[in-house]
Amino acid sequence: MLPLGIQDNQETIDESIKQQIAKSDRVDIAVGYVSLASLEELDRLICENKIKQIVLVIGMYYIEGMPEKTYHTAVRLNKKWQDMGIGEIRIVRSLKYHGKVYCFYKNNAPISAVIGSANLGVLKLEANNRRQYELCSLTEDISETQELADIVERIKAPICSINIADVDDMPLIREQNVSLTGIDTVEELPKNDIELYSKHKTNLTFTLPLKVPAFSERFMDDKKHYTQSNINVCYSLDTRNPKRPKSRNWYEFQITVPSSVYTLPGYPKRNEPFFIVTDDGFMFKAHTTSDNNKQLNAVGSEHILGYWLKGRIAAAGLVTPVHDTQKDTDRIGMITKEMLEAYGCDSLTFTKTNKKAADEDGNELDVWIVEFISSKDEE
Repeated sequence: MLPLGIQDNQETIDESIKQQIAKSDRVDIAVGYVSLASLEELDRLICENKIKQIVLVIGMYYIEGMPEKTYHTAVRLNKKWQDMGIGEIRIVRSLKYHGKVYCFYKNNAPISAVIGSANLGVLKLEANNRRQYELCSLTEDISETQELADIVERIKAPICSINIADVDDMPLIREQNVSLTGIDTVEELPKNDIELYSKHKTNLTFTLPLKVPAFSERFMDDKKHYTQSNINVCYSLDTRNPKRPKSRNWYEFQITVPSSVYTLPGYPKRNEPFFIVTDDGFMFKAHTTSDNNKQLNAVGSEHILGYWLKGRIAAAGLVTPVHDTQKDTDRIGMITKEMLEAYGCDSLTFTKTNKKAADEDGNELDVWIVEFISSKDEE
C-alpha cells in the first residue's frame, strides 16, 4: 500500500498466512474480529489444503456484539467443521481478547506463527479494509512458535472461551434491511416516530404464525401445502403443470391467518385499509383480503411484506434471495423452520394502536404495529 510498499524479504500478510496453511496439517487462530468474507475464505483454505484440525477463537464480540450475518456464518461453519470432525469456532467470554495470532502445526508440533495487528479480515480484502495498513511478523523459531502456541492453548481453554454453538446469549448487531428502501408506497420513519406509535399500543394484539417446512419437508407440497400460501408462495406449483413451478418473484409473500385468529373480535375487516408500522421503522398501507379476511397483505403489492420479512432473514445471512425460483430446484431459497429458529422468531405480532394517520386521499386510517422480533433481542 503506497507509500509503504513491499520491500525485499517481505510479503503481504494474507500471502504469508496462506503459504503457512499450505505447509500445515493443523491451524489454530486467535483474533479479535472476523468478517463474513474472511470466514468463508478460511473455510475454503482449510478444505483446499485438507487441514486435519482447525480452531478459530474470536475475542471481542461477546462484549461488543457480533454482526448477525457474520454470526450466522460462523455458526454454520462451526457446525460444518464439527460434522467433518476437524475443528470448531470458539468465542472468548471472560475478557476482551484483542490479540492476533496464527499458529501453524505439522505432525502436532508448531512449525511457525504469524503475530501482529491483522484480524482475520486480512484474508479477504473488502472496501472497508482495503486501505487499512496492517503489520505482522512471521516466526519459525521453535521456542517463539511454542510460546505463542501455548498462549493460544490458554485462550482455547474453557475458562476463557466456549464453542459458539453453546453461546446462548450472544449480543447481535442487526444488519440493516434495505429491501424496502426507495419504494414509493413505503415510508421510512425516524426512530422517534416508531417509539411514539409503540407508546400507543392497545391491548388488542394477535399472533400470526409463519407457516414453513423443516428443511427436510420442503418438497412435501401435496401433503402440507407449504408452497400454496404464506411465506413460500413463490414456489407454488402451476396447477396446469404441477411438475413445473410458476415464475414468481422470490419476495412474493402472503400472510395466511388461521381461523382461530381472524375470527377473534377486533381483527381487521375485509378490504378496510389501515396502516402498518413495522418494528424497524417502515410504514405502508395494508388490508385483509380473501374469504373470511384470512389473508393480510400490503395494498397494491404482494411483495412489500416479503421485502420486509424475507429481507430481514436475508440480511441476517440465513438465506440468499433467489432470482429465478424455477431454477432453484433444490429450494435452497425456501424459508424453513431451521432459518426461523436461527433468527429467533417464528411468528408476527400484530397490535393495534390508538393512533390514526392520513392516507394520500386524506382518509384517517387506523395504525397497527407488526413486529418480527428475535427472542435473542429480547434477552
